[in-house]
Order: sequence, then C-alpha cells, then structure tokens
Amino acid sequence: MRGESVIKMSHMKVFQESDPRSCVWESDEQSAIAKVLAEVGIRFEQWPTHESLQAGSSADEVLSAYSAQIKQLCDDEGYQTVDVISLNATNPEIAANVPQLREKFLSEHTHSEDEVRFFVAGQGLFSLHLHEKVFEVLCQRGDLISVPAGTEHWFDMGARPNFAAIRFFNNPEGWVANYTGKRIAESFSRLEY
Repeated sequence: MRGESVIKMSHMKVFQESDPRSCVWESDEQSAIAKVLAEVGIRFEQWPTHESLQAGSSADEVLSAYSAQIKQLCDDEGYQTVDVISLNATNPEIAANVPQLREKFLSEHTHSEDEVRFFVAGQGLFSLHLHEKVFEVLCQRGDLISVPAGTEHWFDMGARPNFAAIRFFNNPEGWVANYTGKRIAESFSRLEY
C-alpha cells in the first residue's frame, strides 16, 4: 500500500565453498540465523531501531541515539573507538567514489581485530568464508554482526549504497584489511542479486 514502509528482514544463505549455485541452508528467521552463526563463532543480534535515523543522518545523531548500547558493548568487549559510516548514493560526492569504495570491501580479507557493525539504516551483505562454507548474511536495519579477528570474509554495499552503520574498533587506526589474494568472492552473490 502506498505510504507504508516495507519491513525488510535479515536473510542468510549457506553454500559449500565449491558450489556457489547450490544453497544448502537458508532462513530469514532471526533466531535461526543467530543460532547457526553462533555455532561458527559469529555474534548476530538485533538492537532496537530509531526510525528517524536514515542513511545520511549525522554521526552525532546516530551516536546519541545508541549511546547506551554503544557504552554497554564497549564495556563488555573492550572496544576503544566507535564511528559511523553513512553512505547514500544520491550524494554526488559519494556516487562518484562508489566503484572504488565497493571494490575495496569485495575482495576476501581478514582483520587483526573483530569487525563489528550495527546497521542503523539500510542494508549490506556480509559473506563469511568458514569451514569450507560461505555464509551470506544480508544485514538490515537493527542487525548487529561481529566477525571475529582472522575470519575470511568480504562485504558488499551494493552499486547504490544506502546505509548507515556504527563501527566498533579495538585498533585506533580503524578499518585495516589483510587481503587473502583468493578470488572466491567473485563466484558468490552481490547485494543487487
């Protein structure tokens, strides 16, 4: 119906790494996704959302709205820095840089620290390469995902990114990738598919 917002749900598919066309498990149930990911050491949970926050909301607005949750997670896990990434492809400056920015995240890589993201608005596709499988996790507004240090993965923001996310770091330098050199990401889904 016109004027109503469409509720988008988290979604996960699991593939054998050798067969990107044959899904072996799929769900859009939050509890089922969290359970399967917990079994391979990935934290996945939902936080309350603030509908007034959108891609393009200021970092101050986002950090203020989630200050209690941010403090709790930092206290529990020892994260030292927090920032906000907010991308909206209708912004001409961002649109011009999307191909290079997208490519940076699309190659399989690891980090020396956990990669923790909370999706304030929009969506992104995390692909996790674990135990000879690829776990494709479509994160939506309200989803928190924590990818442990050393986990091979890649991320797709799409050709027209439209998301805002809070990022948590132990490393004051922020996002630092160690690329694996493997081309596996090229065989799997992109956000627009």
